[in-house]
Amino acid sequence: MNFRNPATFAKIFKMTHTADILIIGAGPVGLFTVFEAGLLKMRCHLVDTLAGPGGQLNEIYPKKPIYDIPGYPEVLAGDLVENLMKQIAPFNPTFTFGERAETLEKLRERLYKVTTNKGTELFAPVVAIAGGLGSFEPRKPPIASIGRFEELGVDYIIRDPEKYRGKKVLIAGGGDSALDWTIVLADIAAEVTMIHRRTSFRGALDSVEKVMHLVEAGKVKLITNAQAVDLKGADKLEHVVVEVDDQGSYDVQADYFIPLFGLSPKLGPIADWGLEIDQNAIVVDTLDYSTNLPGVYAIGDVNSYPGKLKLILCGFHEGTLMVQAAFKYIYPDQKLSFKYTTVAGVNPF
Repeated sequence: MNFRNPATFAKIFKMTHTADILIIGAGPVGLFTVFEAGLLKMRCHLVDTLAGPGGQLNEIYPKKPIYDIPGYPEVLAGDLVENLMKQIAPFNPTFTFGERAETLEKLRERLYKVTTNKGTELFAPVVAIAGGLGSFEPRKPPIASIGRFEELGVDYIIRDPEKYRGKKVLIAGGGDSALDWTIVLADIAAEVTMIHRRTSFRGALDSVEKVMHLVEAGKVKLITNAQAVDLKGADKLEHVVVEVDDQGSYDVQADYFIPLFGLSPKLGPIADWGLEIDQNAIVVDTLDYSTNLPGVYAIGDVNSYPGKLKLILCGFHEGTLMVQAAFKYIYPDQKLSFKYTTVAGVNPF
């Protein structure tokens, strides 16, 4: 069967959604994979539970700057998604948004069917799982009153920093997200207080140094060996009760309390597909990021292997190698001719 003509393929098998590669997850790694597949003249269809492309970058922190994308000293997450969409536009990928990949069925050799929770059937010889952390929810601190103030001063995700302009903000956490947002909001909020349960931080040293400089400059208040234990307010949040080790507790005035303790990831239905799983991640072979199921690959934060780093740029690398292997899997009798884009350019189908 010639998979290079999806229209003919779809007509024969009465399938409305076909591609060479079905990508589960339209985050940055899934989007860049479309580009690499396009260079090899392979078409992609992407499915994502979110309403649009970008994954966590658009859903959680579109205005957050990213510093480790090659060629960009600094780029906003939302802008990176926009640039990726422009980059893949020549290859005309198709999308199914707002639906979750529910089941995986092997129809025959080199042909899978993925059905979504809304009954949409998607067909491809190769399935690439690029679902990031999978489905996720924020880790909430054990504060009895926190539910009362959700949407009334308690935020677990920062989508638009401008929301906090001129406000008093208290951020809890000691990882990269807490550090990065403390740095960003220092120039936006009227007052930023950061509390952490320890004196050491889990985030990048450069970010720690920047926060310390802001503390020395009086732009950020830092309270260590402390944690939020209660929230107070009438119709909305007004105070956060902070307990400091060996010093008791006191009220900190705040318009917003933002606990940034990370996300609790779940693979969801993918965990029932017969894939080898290790600590909520899919085990892959680093030769080509293949799973234990022939024709099924996993790239980005969703996979696991020795030395794994959950970085966007690592996902870009994984997607690049994966599509090379996918081409050989789909077309075992064809010779793969790799050409630099500086020589071959970027040509749509």
